Amino acid sequence: MNKEIIYSMNTAYRGEYEIQGFSYGSGEKTACIVGAMRGNEFQQLYISSLLAKKLSELEARGAIVSGKQILLIPSLNYSSFNVGKKYWITDNSDINRSFPGNPEGPATSRIAAAVMEKVTGYAYGIQFASFYMDGEFIPHVRMIETGRQSNSLANQFGMPYVLTAEPRSYDRATLNYNWQMRGTDAFSVYSGVTDTINGESASQAVSSVLRFLTRMGVIRYNCHAGYISTILDEEDLLSIRSEHAAGFFKKLVQPGDEVVRGDIIANIINPMTGENTTDIYAPTDGIIFYCQNSPMIYQNSVIFKMIRRLHN
Repeated sequence: MNKEIIYSMNTAYRGEYEIQGFSYGSGEKTACIVGAMRGNEFQQLYISSLLAKKLSELEARGAIVSGKQILLIPSLNYSSFNVGKKYWITDNSDINRSFPGNPEGPATSRIAAAVMEKVTGYAYGIQFASFYMDGEFIPHVRMIETGRQSNSLANQFGMPYVLTAEPRSYDRATLNYNWQMRGTDAFSVYSGVTDTINGESASQAVSSVLRFLTRMGVIRYNCHAGYISTILDEEDLLSIRSEHAAGFFKKLVQPGDEVVRGDIIANIINPMTGENTTDIYAPTDGIIFYCQNSPMIYQNSVIFKMIRRLHN
């Protein structure tokens, strides 16, 4: 393992700021893996640390295939971790909405430009990403549909689901989108939670990356086959909202649970009286993909997303 300085700059509040990366093996730029970009992505940073340890062990055993190089960048924004902020400390900007970046721009744009330059040219790009909505969700691989995405490659992670999505306006400023536009096969790996640590789903994410690298001929590693991934379009997920009530949110199901139409999947409780004001029902048969984890929900907010069950 070799430590690399990905980017260094002087900041107003913390002096010199460095982004570090670790490279394994040597040769062609084969796989680049990027971890946490926001200060609340504890799970993503934890996964990166587990992967760093595993790749070091594999390199020590000579299990990195000759002529292949892997770069791991665990975090782009550790200063926000240190002060408990989600976004950049000084201006609340988001690094993963700043790509491809501008070397003469504000701090997050300069970071994005430097990272983009460093990671361009890798055959495969993997980001440990956080879901765009707060809550818990089924682990999956997400790809933006740029016309250059590959479902068959995404299946090689062996995750339960591969989620595809048409690019929204803000997606065009993400690492994944810009990686793809520069010729890298890019994937975002989602592991179920963001601002807490879940050891089981973290291990699943690490295994999925090791499985992918094995199947792509980058490392020699024995692992189980994983799942035969189901490919979903993000637009096909059914949103369930708290249409007529707000209050304390008591969920009765978890991501991955199967439900049938008419099942009560949550209660909304009046915060003043403790009365159960509303039952939330499953509108169709299917699987819970995402659920809100806030103790309080507001009227018309999305509290679940479901995968509809297809009937023959």
